[in-house]
Order: sequence, then structure tokens, then C-alpha cells
Amino acid sequence: MSAAEDPTPTGAEDPTPTGVLDPMPTGVLPAAETPRRPLSDRIPVVSHLKHSVGWQRTMLVVGLVLTVLFVVVAIFAPWIAPYGYAQRTLDGREFGTLQPPSATNLLGTTVSGFDVLSRTIWGAQTALLVIVFAILFSIFIGIFAGLLSGYFGGWLDRVLVVIADAIYAFPSLLLAIVMAIVISHGQSTLWGGILAAAIAITVVFVPQYFRIVRSEVLRVKSEPFVESAKVIGVPTIRILTRHVLRNATRSVPVVLTLNASEAVLTLAGLGFLGFGIEATAAAEWGYDLSRSVSDVTSHIWWTAIPPGVAIVLVVLGITLVGESLNDLSDPRLRRRRRVVVKGGDE
Repeated sequence: MSAAEDPTPTGAEDPTPTGVLDPMPTGVLPAAETPRRPLSDRIPVVSHLKHSVGWQRTMLVVGLVLTVLFVVVAIFAPWIAPYGYAQRTLDGREFGTLQPPSATNLLGTTVSGFDVLSRTIWGAQTALLVIVFAILFSIFIGIFAGLLSGYFGGWLDRVLVVIADAIYAFPSLLLAIVMAIVISHGQSTLWGGILAAAIAITVVFVPQYFRIVRSEVLRVKSEPFVESAKVIGVPTIRILTRHVLRNATRSVPVVLTLNASEAVLTLAGLGFLGFGIEATAAAEWGYDLSRSVSDVTSHIWWTAIPPGVAIVLVVLGITLVGESLNDLSDPRLRRRRRVVVKGGDE
């Protein structure tokens, strides 16, 4: 070939080094990459909302609105509430006891002279703190015990299962009352009462997470990818955290939402029976309801309705979210709803 016919300019080197293969030969297409799921499909609540339709979406949206409203009120309670939860005076002037709604006290006052609206708003903060601590304690202990019990089995599994069954044998509220008495000794400060109520509720919830995680671990540990990890010598702690735990906790978010509503009711039950947090330490809806029982017979409605309505709305919102997530987690139910909607549109 002459210099005129050589396509490489004079003095330029061959761009492809000798002996190095072309990384992408002509006529060979690159392997198809697996498309990554969008972020909206990987976030639990957002993905469920995206795949919900019809009445199921309505229930989920209503539940989310009520739950978000509860969380916002709880977080910003110091700025939303007109007064403190134990405040009885304003500019040196007492509110008075059992005063009807007025410009100073929009929802009236209690038998102890507290502002009803303020205690209802501050009660949301107390309930949220108890829910957070109770759920965190329950998840940590329940998942850890269920993971060890299901994976290792043997005598450890038998002992933990017996303990969980023994806890289930007691009524949940009675067990919470006993634990509250043991922990707080009948005197509850703000954080002491919150922790006492959270720990008392934790004892009730731990067996639920334990059973769910244990059953999933028993299924996952026999899967081929776990057996392959054992064969190639992967450390046990990595197998538990990397392979087993990630696949055994998929239903935990659903149980978490349902337990959050149970935590609100358990806290209210403890307060109603006099085993909750003292009125001067924090605002608690169950305690306020117990103090307003005698007011109802005297046609004094404003002390009982606000905390009662708050409990109902919070429990309703969290329950709607939990039940909707539970239904939408089943692909058969989700697919059936889509078929019905499409058929209706046609």
C-alpha cells in the first residue's frame, strides 16, 4: 500500500496498541443491563400509594393525612399550643376550673384548671414519643431474637419460643400495667413515664416481631443463595445481616404501623386506669379522659370530647395506613383491583 493510500497520517501512531483486543468488536452488541427500579418503587409507603387504585387509594390517602397531621402537631406542639400542658394562669390570673370555652380558653378548662386545647395538643407529643420508643425497642429486641432463633434453632429456638408463648398467654393491657408498676413504682416523671410506658408496651410487642422474623428466617435460610454462601465460606455474621435479615423483614413495616395504633390505645389505657404519666409531668389523653368521666354526668362535654376525638383520629389514621399496606403487599389483591378498575373503565 502506498503512502497516499494509507489512511493513517504520516508520523501518527496506530491508536490500537499491538496485542490489545478491541473492547467492543464490530457487530457485537453490549449486554442488556437490568434497568434499575425508580426510587418511588423502592420506598414502602410511596410505592404502595403508587400502585393503589380506587377505594384502597382513598383509604391510604386518608390514613396518611391523619397520620401526618398527628406527627406535625406532635413535633410543633410547643409552638401550636396556646399554653403549657400544666399552665393554670395567664398574666397572674387563674383560668378557673371547668370553665366553658371562651376567648382565653378556646376549649374550656379541666377540673384541675388546665387548658383543654393545650393539653390535647401536648398529648400528641407524648403519644408520639411513646410510639417511637416502644417501636424501636420492640423492633430491635424482636428482630434480633427472631433472627437468632430461626437461624440457629436447637435449644435456643425452643427457649425463645416458650418465652414468647408465655408472654402471649397474658392479656396485653394487664401485662403492660404490671410492667408500668414495676418500672415507675407509681410515680411518673416526663421521661421516666414515657420510658416506663414504652418499655411496658415493648414487652407486649416483642413476641409479634419475634414470630414474624423467625418464620421468615426459617424459610430464607434454606434458600440456594444462603446455602451457596455457606459453601464458599462467607462468615455467619455476614450471612445473617447481608442475606437473611434483608429478606426476612419485608413484612415488618406493615406490623409496625398496626402496632403503632395499639401503642396509642395501650398508653391511653394505662393513663385511664391511673398507671400512666402524672398530669404535672406531661399531657396524656388517657389520663384526661379518666378525669373527665365525672364531668360528663354534669353535662360538661368539653373536657372529654377533645382527648377522645384525638385518640380516635390518631388510631383511625394509623390503622388505615397499616391495613392498606397489608392489602397492597399481596400482589394477588393488587392485581385483582386493577382488573376490576380497568373493566369498569371499559
